[in-house]
Amino acid sequence: MVQRHPEAQGEQGILSIAAARSMQRQLRDCMREVSELNAALDAHAIVAVTDARGVILRVNDKFCAISGYAREELVGSTHRVICSGRHPQSFFAEMWHCIAGGQVWHGEICNRAKDGALYWVATTIVPFLDADGRPEQYIAIRTDITQRKRAEEEAQRMAFFDTLTGLPNRRLMHDRLEQLLGRTRRHGLPGALVLIDLDNFKEINDTLGHGQGDALLRLVAQRLQSCIRRSDTVARLGGDEFVLLLGDLGADLSAATLRAADLGEKLRRILEQPYFLDGERVHAALSAGVVLLQGRDESVDQVLSQADMALYKAKGAGGNQVCFFDPALQADVNARAGLLADLRQAQARGELRLYFQPIVQADRQVGGFEALLRWVHPVRGLVSPADFIPLAEQSGLILPIGQWVLDQACAQLARWAQSPATRGWTLAVNVSARQFRDGGFVPSVQRALACSGADPHRLRLELTESMLHADLDETIARMAALRRLGVRFALDDFGTGYSSLSYLKRLPLDQLKIDKSFVAEITTDPDDAAIARTIVSLARSLRLRVVAEGVETEGQFAFLRRIGCHGYQGYLFAAPQPLHDAVRSAGVAPGALQSPDGLATPLHAALEQ
Repeated sequence: MVQRHPEAQGEQGILSIAAARSMQRQLRDCMREVSELNAALDAHAIVAVTDARGVILRVNDKFCAISGYAREELVGSTHRVICSGRHPQSFFAEMWHCIAGGQVWHGEICNRAKDGALYWVATTIVPFLDADGRPEQYIAIRTDITQRKRAEEEAQRMAFFDTLTGLPNRRLMHDRLEQLLGRTRRHGLPGALVLIDLDNFKEINDTLGHGQGDALLRLVAQRLQSCIRRSDTVARLGGDEFVLLLGDLGADLSAATLRAADLGEKLRRILEQPYFLDGERVHAALSAGVVLLQGRDESVDQVLSQADMALYKAKGAGGNQVCFFDPALQADVNARAGLLADLRQAQARGELRLYFQPIVQADRQVGGFEALLRWVHPVRGLVSPADFIPLAEQSGLILPIGQWVLDQACAQLARWAQSPATRGWTLAVNVSARQFRDGGFVPSVQRALACSGADPHRLRLELTESMLHADLDETIARMAALRRLGVRFALDDFGTGYSSLSYLKRLPLDQLKIDKSFVAEITTDPDDAAIARTIVSLARSLRLRVVAEGVETEGQFAFLRRIGCHGYQGYLFAAPQPLHDAVRSAGVAPGALQSPDGLATPLHAALEQ
């Protein structure tokens, strides 16, 4: 064995102690440095440490301060607790793809504090890897950049938005118009540009002052915004000029023209309503020029020039007008606007009439009537329902007109109930899609029945197949509510829509009406004959009655009677007529229309005006 000299052993011990003390000093220095780094990091950064699944393990005080959450609320949660909803899912998917692969991620994130306030942070996420190179923890280091982001947003707002109204300015409008023109060229769906100018803004500015003029412009901007969809744009060009950019107005030019005309008329009516500025009642009607965007290769400046010409034409016509740049379209719009203006007055002027067409049984005896709306115009004469019913639907006039029809029909049922000769008759009324879907429809029918005293079991409401596809559950609920009162339902024009056996089974129907298009050639076209047989057979299986419309010949009547139809309606028996003539043709003496004191019924009197 080799013996070490005692002096050598002593020197070795001294060296070991010195090395240990040196290592301790280095460790203390490192710990102090780490502590100082942590302190510096905590003082200037928002820090969180998560596990590999994103569950928060540690947060510093600044994280708690900026988020508003206590430490115990954050630890054990994920960063979803501060998610603002401002970023798409793809944003976070890309971030996780980066850090899960061991890469450092940098980016800017908008978060939401506990009180709902939004704040922005510049974020660096560093993955800590295990021995196999897989992330086992992540440290997220953030700095608050909220003030910078707000300054950027304010700069953008000032660059692209009008400071007075908050609307997009001319610069942003140009950009969005470029986009709209591009979409119309790519997809072929027409859009429109509407250039608006207030008719008497200078007078208001001169008389009330610029402060009130500015207040008026803000109110106008609010009204314009209330009229458009979220996908459309209303912008202020400057002064009292505004622009509307409207996309996806319909599948073709005709539909787009009608939609643009309807909106122009709506804007005109809304903006001509009075404003109240500091107690002063002020009127500020508009003039508007409309250009249809049809996918042509036109520039922004060309379209704006065309709108300006249309606006000049509206101003030249006396103001408070909406004019189209295309003369051909303008003629159609003018005609439609004139018809709509007359229709708005038709009810008050007593020009609307109910005509009655009988529905007969197999023995030709009248079992009831269908009430058909007619418009007798003092100049235009008898206006076709095909012309004015769609107009009433689009403008919303169908609601008051439809209520009038219901009131009159129920009043007539009540009058018929007073005579033995007519008390068994039913009366069918067509209900429009817009009328039926209105939230007040069921109560309106209830009121009409209650006010008239009519027997609900004698009232038939006729719906069309197209009305049943939007919200079947809501449709069934409304039908069921009226069915409980005793009201009965018929499905009109059956076979012309997209029929579904499943909805036929669910709907509380009483009757199907074979559309006249299948009846016209029922004796000569085997396909029409087969369709009629199928409808009758289907109705029999569902325990529904069948009425055939458009019966004009004895041959049609004989065929339909042979296959088991229950009711028949058409010119073979009678055309739609005023009440007096319709009842007389049914073989009932005029006295049946008289009340006990010998006076004509209210409806009859109205029809005879």
